[in-house]
Amino acid sequence: MMNPLELITQELNRLEESKTYKYETALESPQAGVVKVKGKDVVMLASNNYLGLSNHPVVKKAAIQGIKEYGYGVASVRFLCGTQDIHFELEKKISKFVGCEDTILFSSCFAANEGFFASLVNEKLGVENYKDVIYSDRLNHASIIDGQRLCRPEVLDKKIYNHADTADLERLLEEDRDKDYRFRIIATDGVFSMEGDLAPLDRIVELARRYNVMVFVDDSHGIGVCGKSGRGTPEAKGTLGKIDVLSGTLGKAIGGAAGGYVGGTKGMIDYLRQKSRPYTFSNSLPPPIIYGAMAAFDLLMKDRSIVKRLHDNTTYFRMEIKKLGFKILEGEPVRRTLPEGGHPIVPIMLGEAAVAQDMSASLLKAGVFIKGLWYPVVPRGEARLRAQISAALTKKDLDRALDAFERVGKKMKVI
Repeated sequence: MMNPLELITQELNRLEESKTYKYETALESPQAGVVKVKGKDVVMLASNNYLGLSNHPVVKKAAIQGIKEYGYGVASVRFLCGTQDIHFELEKKISKFVGCEDTILFSSCFAANEGFFASLVNEKLGVENYKDVIYSDRLNHASIIDGQRLCRPEVLDKKIYNHADTADLERLLEEDRDKDYRFRIIATDGVFSMEGDLAPLDRIVELARRYNVMVFVDDSHGIGVCGKSGRGTPEAKGTLGKIDVLSGTLGKAIGGAAGGYVGGTKGMIDYLRQKSRPYTFSNSLPPPIIYGAMAAFDLLMKDRSIVKRLHDNTTYFRMEIKKLGFKILEGEPVRRTLPEGGHPIVPIMLGEAAVAQDMSASLLKAGVFIKGLWYPVVPRGEARLRAQISAALTKKDLDRALDAFERVGKKMKVI
């Protein structure tokens, strides 16, 4: 029998030789439009800090106030002594913002997604010999996939439809029309993080109503970003308040710290409070995160200019990077106010993993922080740099980044 450590070492060596080893680059400053790496200021194009709230003075002040008034942590799960009145206050604020009756907080959206699927599918709820079915987009996030893996296989049929292909989804729904499933669920990301495109929620909701199916949407990359007021992919697609179950994160546009949530009907949320294991057995979110997130939502509800600045920056970067000769994934047509698309995730296609890794390293030296993505995160031969635009970036920052792209792209013969 081989030594387990030898096998692990072999795999690590293989990753390094194939240039698919993932390296961590330490920031020496707060997350912002410009960050410090090894003593040098570089333009940040790899962060989920879409609205620039991670280092916003109002959010930081609120987090500090949270510690002063409620302490550093809760040291408990919600049902013991880990619920403070501010937890309910944030849940109400999220419900109002995303158009749901009620909301439940989790330690992360990953935990939220796992908690939703497992708690719903694995419980008999008085029904013996049942079977559920989940129709899942082929490019759904790992948390949706892993959430389904936690479901007992003998009670769940998992069916994959082609990415954003509602005709293929309708085919599957029609095939199952007469089958005796207990729960039927369509599961999709709101925004697909590797492509930057939006799920066709308008058409999905239409199909769900016709076939009496529940719709689950993870809008982690949509909340605060999509729609004229940042209420997410449902707002952009005209389905605000029409999604049955909506999960999201506080760790991206909403301050970038930690935490996730699930929104839905009051009955669904009450059920998750009773049955969801990640909720029942994990410490509740600490006061500084609760306060910071509430401040972030208040900023969004009072000042739409933050979202508009993000949309304007995105439009500008997408147009200029294409002018340089780079190939990007368009996602959806880019419009000035981005009511239906043009997400700030801008995949810059390079093909091979080695090219993506080498270009990422060269851009960092040229003053731009951006990361490469390759198989198995994306399909083989579709390695890319994923630019992520932020409202924290100025036009000067964007021009500096574009200049670096031009110089490095020409030197590497990518353009």
